[in-house]
Amino acid sequence: MDPDTSIGGHRDRFPETRRSALIDIQSDVASLRDGAREAFIAAYWKPIYKYIRIRWKQSNEDAKDLTQAFFARALEKEFFAAYDPARAGFRTYLRTCLDGFVSNEQKSDRRLKRGGDALFVSLDFETADGEIRQHEIPAGQSPEEYFHQEWVRGIFAIAVDALRRECDERGKLTAFRLFERYDLEPHSDETPRYDDLAREFEIAATTVTNHLAAMRRRFRQIVLETLRENTVGENEFRTEARAVLGIEA
Repeated sequence: MDPDTSIGGHRDRFPETRRSALIDIQSDVASLRDGAREAFIAAYWKPIYKYIRIRWKQSNEDAKDLTQAFFARALEKEFFAAYDPARAGFRTYLRTCLDGFVSNEQKSDRRLKRGGDALFVSLDFETADGEIRQHEIPAGQSPEEYFHQEWVRGIFAIAVDALRRECDERGKLTAFRLFERYDLEPHSDETPRYDDLAREFEIAATTVTNHLAAMRRRFRQIVLETLRENTVGENEFRTEARAVLGIEA
């Protein structure tokens, strides 16, 4: 298969179009700091919430409170200022901070205030709770592996939403719907053929090919941009790119 017709795309392009939110989160510039915090929370809140539910066996309401309290405390106390990418990956460091936070909360038997600790982004906990029921943990999978799996799922979800908005703004929703139909929707039987999609969308088969190739390239680029935003340094970025997209540095 041609590299540009798969979600992986070319294996030698590493975009540098986004700054690292993990660096800007400590910035003295308010606009950079606030944007970085929003990006950071958007990328990590859902795997954190699910990890708390699974690893710490918390109820939906308690996990919601702990998730919001963790972000509020972490940003206020600058938990991540001590992060050293030479010692561990950020997700490992983050999970260590999270485990310590939840453990301390349980030891002190604190009662977190419902609805407190307002965050920058809206957190759809009901959807996240439903996803836990929909995507059960495979037998033998550790909570740490589950956290990684859900983080990857979240990165892809961010990229899909960004691609959808971009296509809407540029009048390319047909191309996005083709991508959604062919690459994102589950197929109970066999994957639809390009000729079938051409008839369904009333376009030429060559247009289906071109649209899907373009959407896959752009989706891959957005995933890489999102990974760069959520990593510190080139080595960590390339490690995550290999883990998520199978791209060799």
